[in-house]
Amino acid sequence: MTFAVDLGFAEKGGPAHLDLEELLSTRLLVQGNSGSGKSHLLRRLLERSAGQVQQAIIDPEGDFVTLADKYGHVVVDGNRTPNELARIAQRIRKHRASVVLDLEGHDAEAQMMIAAHFLNGLFDADRAHWYPMLVAVDEAHLFAPAMAGEHSDEARRASLGAMSNLMCRGRKRGLAGIIATQRLAKLAKNVAAEASNFLMGRTFLDIDMARAADLLGIDRRGAEQFRDLKTGEFVALGPALSRRPMPIRIGPVETAGRSGRPTLMPLPELAPQDMADLIMAPPGVDEEPAYRPPERPSASTGDILSRVAAPTAEPEVDDDPRGPEERAAIVDAIFADMLADPDAAFRPVPVLYQDFLVHCRLKRLRGVETDMAAFRRRLAMARAGLSGAAGDDPEWENALARGIDLPEDMQGVYAMILRAARDGADCPSDAALAQAYGSHSPSRGRFILSFMAERGLIRSEADFRGNRVVTIPGTPWRTAPQTALKKVASPADEARARRLARQQAMLGGA
Repeated sequence: MTFAVDLGFAEKGGPAHLDLEELLSTRLLVQGNSGSGKSHLLRRLLERSAGQVQQAIIDPEGDFVTLADKYGHVVVDGNRTPNELARIAQRIRKHRASVVLDLEGHDAEAQMMIAAHFLNGLFDADRAHWYPMLVAVDEAHLFAPAMAGEHSDEARRASLGAMSNLMCRGRKRGLAGIIATQRLAKLAKNVAAEASNFLMGRTFLDIDMARAADLLGIDRRGAEQFRDLKTGEFVALGPALSRRPMPIRIGPVETAGRSGRPTLMPLPELAPQDMADLIMAPPGVDEEPAYRPPERPSASTGDILSRVAAPTAEPEVDDDPRGPEERAAIVDAIFADMLADPDAAFRPVPVLYQDFLVHCRLKRLRGVETDMAAFRRRLAMARAGLSGAAGDDPEWENALARGIDLPEDMQGVYAMILRAARDGADCPSDAALAQAYGSHSPSRGRFILSFMAERGLIRSEADFRGNRVVTIPGTPWRTAPQTALKKVASPADEARARRLARQQAMLGGA
């Protein structure tokens, strides 16, 4: 049965129809510069044929996902494995579901690989499921480029092969390709040549107008009309459209893309200095913080930096005549003596704790000062080079309180980063962060930074020279640049350098 899709209006005011059954056998190519109305045309065609034929849309910008609300298309997120995409594609053909493959958010090379696996899944479906299906590919030149570009050869071959299968061999499997491109010169010729129906929109370059005119059988003088076409106006030709070139105007659509057509809007009325203040403001001033403020009351600086002063359990008997300040000073002196040894920072915590208890017995300390949890927190601060007190700065206390849920052995490292950012000092190196954590491995320092960044406590970025800069959300604090990674020479590199040095010495002596 023949079904006529109403595309809009023909040149003399009559309806412009597209024979849907003929389209399934002959395929369609849409070409027009950006803003000529290609996406609007595809949307009109898909809306008017939605109830008649199964559809699949390859959507690189996420514009066609709005079809799901009105016409029941299933939105398939492209963030899947190749096996998942192939399995989903085969189920789509089996159950005759109309879908939109949403590729928004992926880079161009990833989009090519995702589309290739999805199209191959549709193509490789079981013969029993070769039902008629429209496959619309917006911005087809991204998936079937005419020339090799910045993408890898693997991605280009996979995507181009899938598009060629769709346009060259898809008809016998019920797949009717509808491809839209900005320029025919960008599209691979073996993909474009398989279309028998054409809708040519506004075009300005001479080479594109000449190629469009050749496809439509128009002379060079008639090719000038492509420059005069308005948005939404196309010249149609093909067995499913018209036997002679026919100008048409695309009608309105019932759904809208998320991007929309840009329109003018008034500029903000701000003084130049106020605008400069907004633009140059530190991170977090005019944006929602990435962290969630703790629901518990904010702790004081002393409570966070040295929990040893906060008892975890009430001692049964405290007959020590020394006051809390004197005992805290003794504990500080014990930690200073213990960490005076450079290797002490890397010894296991249980071993250091046993040494600490020995020193406490010699000083006749007991109770809260010898608590294991308090020792871990104090050790983390001591390794980071921080003392128990940090002043009465409310901004510092608030920033420090955000890391209260970090593991105890990371809280000292977090305070170390905060202090460097607050003072504008160099960002701590990977080795310094690892040492503050109690590790010899610089990779441990990079892990700690990524761990804190994932929780929104810090932002770690690299400048154009590759130097690492850490900023604290919600504050103007920012570290000075510090090289994030320093290449360490391997033993083989060192041996090679020594050989070269000997050879140069021998040549110099000669």
